[in-house]
Amino acid sequence: MATDLILGTAGHIDHGKTALVRALTGVDTDRLPEEKARGITIELGFAELTLGDYRLGIVDVPGHEKFVRNMLSGATGMDLALLVVAADDSVKPQTREHLEILRLLDLPAGVIALTKCDLPDADWIDLVEDEVRGLVAGSFLADAPLVRTSSHTGEGIERLRAALADAAGRVAGRFRLDGPFRMAIDRTFTIAGHGTVVTGSVNSGQVDLGGELALEPGGVKVRVRGLQNHDRQVDQVHRGQRAAINIAGVHHTTITRGQELSTPGHLIASRRMTARLNHLTSAVRPLRNRSRGRVHVGTAELMASVVLLDHDRLEPGQCGVAQLFLAEPAVAVWGQPFVLRSESPVQTIGGGQVLDPNAARLRRGEPRLNERLSGLWSDDQELRASMALYFAGLRDWQPEELARTAGIEDTAAMCQRLIERGDLVQLRISPSRTIRTHRLVLEECYTRIEQALEKLHAQFPLETMVDRSRLAHRVAYLGSDALVDAVLQAMERAGRIRLSQRGAALAGHGPQLSANERKLLDWIKEQYAAAVFQPPSVSEIKKQVSKNQASVPQLIALAATDGDLVELTKDLYLHADCERQLCRRLTAEMADGRGLTVSQIRELLGTTRKYAVPLCEHLDRIGFTRREGDLRVLAGGGPDPPAG
Repeated sequence: MATDLILGTAGHIDHGKTALVRALTGVDTDRLPEEKARGITIELGFAELTLGDYRLGIVDVPGHEKFVRNMLSGATGMDLALLVVAADDSVKPQTREHLEILRLLDLPAGVIALTKCDLPDADWIDLVEDEVRGLVAGSFLADAPLVRTSSHTGEGIERLRAALADAAGRVAGRFRLDGPFRMAIDRTFTIAGHGTVVTGSVNSGQVDLGGELALEPGGVKVRVRGLQNHDRQVDQVHRGQRAAINIAGVHHTTITRGQELSTPGHLIASRRMTARLNHLTSAVRPLRNRSRGRVHVGTAELMASVVLLDHDRLEPGQCGVAQLFLAEPAVAVWGQPFVLRSESPVQTIGGGQVLDPNAARLRRGEPRLNERLSGLWSDDQELRASMALYFAGLRDWQPEELARTAGIEDTAAMCQRLIERGDLVQLRISPSRTIRTHRLVLEECYTRIEQALEKLHAQFPLETMVDRSRLAHRVAYLGSDALVDAVLQAMERAGRIRLSQRGAALAGHGPQLSANERKLLDWIKEQYAAAVFQPPSVSEIKKQVSKNQASVPQLIALAATDGDLVELTKDLYLHADCERQLCRRLTAEMADGRGLTVSQIRELLGTTRKYAVPLCEHLDRIGFTRREGDLRVLAGGGPDPPAG
């Protein structure tokens, strides 16, 4: 079975790329009337070349500077490059720019072809060859074979085929056919009786006739109605092939170059990506923070703002880490190359690799940020996966995402290793839902919640517990109430906070009372103890106080938190000793199993209905009594009254 690879051409306009492809394959890749009339390539052209065990899908790209964006679309998915330089013209501006683009795309190998060698004399060709060798020095083409050719006479064509076969053999083992399917779309059209057709280079995985794919961005599910590989009907297309896919479920006018077909759920569209960024040595000026530019990723071209995370500006030749804020959503995976071109004038100024294809907004200067970002580019797969999990934050993360976010193949095994090393923590949100997150993310949540509690304790020094609603407002960034509750419970289990129905407090925290406030608190508790079953309301207590009236509600709440008072309603409290006395009386009165009405309980306690009703409702609420019609009967719960 032949190994399929994508070969892309590169080079200046009118240097003979299309003629060379025709000499190699017999196919004229210029298909548009305007291309025929002007004698230049405008759009991408395609051909196939079989070389023994290798089958190359050739993408012929335009060389004119006005069509570099089209060249970049064709460069997506390239496995090999064929750099073309005309022997009678030598190195030109687009030769240099195309080579820079190929370097940014991180191609592993290629071949150099000198074309039109039938035109100049041998001495001139020697000079051109020296100039080309100087141009590619230090690049992936530094040691590439350089073949002198002529499409007109056939000179060197067989040697070029042999050189391409040798280069294909050197890179073929780098690629796998398994994994999620992915194809960036470079063309879309319709065929009468068949419907929508899209074409592209298959970047990973495989798809069968009748299979289901997702169109991204957009999340549109489509069905594969037909498959072609270089005009041949096939039942399957796979990585390294050029493919035309007839899809059902979407009209061709809604599809644009830059979208991708993929295994459903594999890609997630995002308007923010974190990336390693190389600023080209050839750039004429520094790249400043928040510069605007054109990002080419896959077959998409998008305007973007570039936020530098570790520099204020990148000098030509420097490398840094940046976040790309895209004008429209795009899809990418970890390690995917991209190219950056300036907004105006439009020139290639840099590029790099995607580190986080669906990134949260990062703040410059965050502690240890650069160290953790460097982990995303580590050769250590465990470290890389761990940092991908860290930057996922509190999102609903799934193990299979590691294929997209960290380039991991066996995602289940890697997930288990992250659990074993203690990096992956599972936080139960509900009986049916668990959040997976990094231990460092959870630790950062703990720290922020502790900081919020410290500020709230300082703001409300008389409160033992911070009201949950106040705290929830401060930590709303965490997300849902269920997630906040789960984090708080985890902190309580770790001994870092105390929780109650009312709220939360730092472990070891107590109210900060002045001497006068302590005296007032003792007086308040005495009033409730003396009132027995006709306790004063909060407002009545306030009226009896001449100083520190504003502190009364907080001091009463503090007494309730400490267990000295019991809350009946928001405005009515009962002394804890009185509650125990109440339970003893009712236990003795109803020991034989008989029930009592509210009126009978009122008479037993020597109180009024104003107090008897909330007292009975409180006993029901704590499980001491149970209501059966108009009667209350013992239920067996409630506080344990002391003996005697």
